[in-house]
This record gives sequence, structure tokens and C-alpha cells, in this order.
Amino acid sequence: MTAMISIPTLDGAMMPAYRATPADTPRAAIVVIQEIFGVNAGIRRKCDTLAEAGYLAIAPDLFWRIEPGIELDPDIAPEMERALELMGHFDQNEGIRDIEAAIRFARDQDGVAKVGAVGYCLGGRLAYMTAARTDVDASVGYYAVGVHGLLGERHAIAKPLMLHIAGEDGFVDKDTQAAMHAGLDDQLKVTLHDYAGEDHGFATEFGKRRSDAAATLADERTAAFFAAHLG
Repeated sequence: MTAMISIPTLDGAMMPAYRATPADTPRAAIVVIQEIFGVNAGIRRKCDTLAEAGYLAIAPDLFWRIEPGIELDPDIAPEMERALELMGHFDQNEGIRDIEAAIRFARDQDGVAKVGAVGYCLGGRLAYMTAARTDVDASVGYYAVGVHGLLGERHAIAKPLMLHIAGEDGFVDKDTQAAMHAGLDDQLKVTLHDYAGEDHGFATEFGKRRSDAAATLADERTAAFFAAHLG
């Protein structure tokens, strides 16, 4: 079952979110962290797939403080430009607090014992920040941007984190990828996977960016990771 719900934020407001519920008792919950395109059809499909696998999936509308209900298509040039503009206005620290609110909501209102997080693009960066700044049980980031600037927080990562790195990422250059490995390869809780020849957005559900083989491999690794750490 799917529905739009409202989640109480840490500052007393209400945040819209998409929730997909499995047919049976959830094995755990996973917060799905959007790209810069909002909670669009692709993110909703990520939630639906997780629900089919037995997880309660919640995708908070992290741009709600700017403009609620944003849904953009990266294959349409003006919509890509709008997405980049929105990212420039987005307060990432506030976004982490809203993700924390979603984690608390899943535990308190839906009664699941463990909560994970998975994010894409901006959401991949936020997944890393979530691992460092919240008590989430496990996190996965796909083609996370700007992680080299967050390496000072790596020692705060207390629960498992997996990052999928696109080898030819147009937003994450080779030097940045090397810095991620240099800063994280020795972290016991962190696993990095590289996808040679793949570009940013390779695991999107729809559109021109998708690369089926790499997306399938990354998603299989993510499924095994969550099965191991969330149950």
C-alpha cells in the first residue's frame, strides 16, 4: 500500500512524505533520500521496490521548506536547471534533521526496530551525513556528491555505510574519488564499490541516465547489505 503522509519535524512542523508499506509485517524500515529532483516517479518506485522486498519505505519531501511537491525530470533541460537551483537553496543541515525526523517516525509510529537509509546524488551525500550524525542502523549512498568535504566526520560513523561510486561521474571527479578512498578505505564500518565507466545517475529507475548492468549490480549489493544489517 502506498500513500502520502505527514511526518512531524524536530521543529514542530509537518513534512510531507511518500510511504510504501509491505503486505506483511515490515522486516525493517528504510528512509529513501531523494535526488535534487524531488520525490518524483523514480524515487517512489525505489520505495515501492523496497516494500515488495518486505521493508517499510519512507521518502520525505526534503525540499518542502522551499517548495513542497517538487517533481522534476533530469532528462528535460529546464527541469534540470530548476533542480540545480533548488539544490543551491537547500539547507543540508536542516535536511539531516528532517531525515532524523523520518527515522524517529518510523521507529515510533510504525514500530520497526531498525531503520536504514538509502540516498541518490544529493541523497547519497545526505546518506553519508545521516550515517555520521544520526543513530540510523545502516546507510547506502549512490554517487554521493562532495563527500571529500565531509571526511572530517568519518570517525563519527558508528553503523555500517556503503557507497557506490561512478567511475566517470560528471559531478565527482577522479581526484574526489581518490580522496574518498584515501579517507574511507580504512574505516571498518564503510564499504566502497567502484563502477568503472559509469556516470552519475546510473541507478535511476527511469530515463537516459540508467545503466542496467551497473544498476542491477549496485542494487543487489544494497539488498544484501540491508539484509545483513537490518534483517
